[in-house]
Amino acid sequence: MAGAARLCVTNQKGGVGKTTVAINLAGALNELGRDVLFVDLDPQGNATEGLGLLEAYDDDPPSLLDGLVDPAGVELDALRREHAEMDVVTSNVDMNAAESTLVQEPDGETRLDTLLDRFETDGDYDVTIVDCSPHLGLLTDNALYATANLVIPALAEPTSKRSLELLFDYVGALEMDHDVTIEPRALVANRIENTRAATEMLEWFDEALPSVPLFRVRKRVALQRAFAAGNSVFAVDEETDMTEVFLDVAETVDEQCGPREVPA
Repeated sequence: MAGAARLCVTNQKGGVGKTTVAINLAGALNELGRDVLFVDLDPQGNATEGLGLLEAYDDDPPSLLDGLVDPAGVELDALRREHAEMDVVTSNVDMNAAESTLVQEPDGETRLDTLLDRFETDGDYDVTIVDCSPHLGLLTDNALYATANLVIPALAEPTSKRSLELLFDYVGALEMDHDVTIEPRALVANRIENTRAATEMLEWFDEALPSVPLFRVRKRVALQRAFAAGNSVFAVDEETDMTEVFLDVAETVDEQCGPREVPA
């Protein structure tokens, strides 16, 4: 039995444009004809805002936190919003209590996996994308465990070396704790500028992670305007050369992951 391919977009270093990458990857997959479920697991709700759904951030319960606490019992339509390009499980102000709440729950790091099973059965999605919070902890554990496929946005600057080392150490520990394999599927060098330091970092990315496809996203105002309009760059009436980059990312991860095998 086949289920939706799953991807999480994460980097514990803030300010790398993680949510912009996640939204535009989802938009690119939609452009390829895939039915996409987007999960905003970040308590800050940046993707919820960037998809034009900010009003959901202050909705009354049930919220995504309720879905993580009781993944088998929550009403799915209470958590999901329709968007022109994808269905969205929005974040909510209640998610600020997620870490302290889930740490008290048995198997608190695996709740998202159960919740996604229900969403994917209900919605018959091809791909699920999880946008993570910009730090490591139980929410990121949930995303990594549930998806097992990793898209990493990183800036082309020296500080990315340390953040990637920390991320891979963390992933390795989670793999050992839960006997799972988590695969890095794409490294997205984001907001690239024409500097010598950026060129050197792109070379370092290639050398340090030779088996991980590297994609280059340059700074474009069109990406910011699409975010402000509540869409990916594919759903606005403005052309940019970065659409081809995101389509390349989407085609690569779509081919790598394919449908996920689930128990019958």
